Amino acid sequence: MPLQDTPSRYGLISRALHWGMALLFLAQFASAAVHWALPRENALRETLWSYHVDLGITLFVLVLLRGIWGLINLQRRPAHSGALGAAAQAGHAALYALMIVVPGTRILAAAGSDRGLSYLGMTVFAPREAEIAWMQAPSEWHGELGWILALIILGHIAMAVGWHHLIQRDGQLQRMTS
Repeated sequence: MPLQDTPSRYGLISRALHWGMALLFLAQFASAAVHWALPRENALRETLWSYHVDLGITLFVLVLLRGIWGLINLQRRPAHSGALGAAAQAGHAALYALMIVVPGTRILAAAGSDRGLSYLGMTVFAPREAEIAWMQAPSEWHGELGWILALIILGHIAMAVGWHHLIQRDGQLQRMTS
């Protein structure tokens, strides 16, 4: 299997990034759902939530790497054509935009926070003496935008499995799986 993408299939690196991110998103949305649904004193809620920031930053880094890799392979990737191709490109653009904006809002807030930010135990931003209000404001949309991202991801899955694999039987899903 080639490392780089080809017009007929995605390469090993694209697949590893795609499916690795899929697993991390599943864990991330599970931690958010449990955080929202269970009471504060619940051990499962607190355990899963304790990984939310580290998962989010890891996903953010993978999104940036995947975006760079996608741009490098843009001319080799399977082509999208017609109205559905344009819709697919718009959907992927929305996915990437939200995959950057959702964690970006929290990272920005942490940079201007009196709590700071740590990643895997390492300090990324030290706590400030006073919060910077304009850096906090975008984080108010973090959760809502995250759930919009989850819905777009579900739409992505529905199109890949439902439309391409089950209805059209056009081999599109196999470009990322085999």
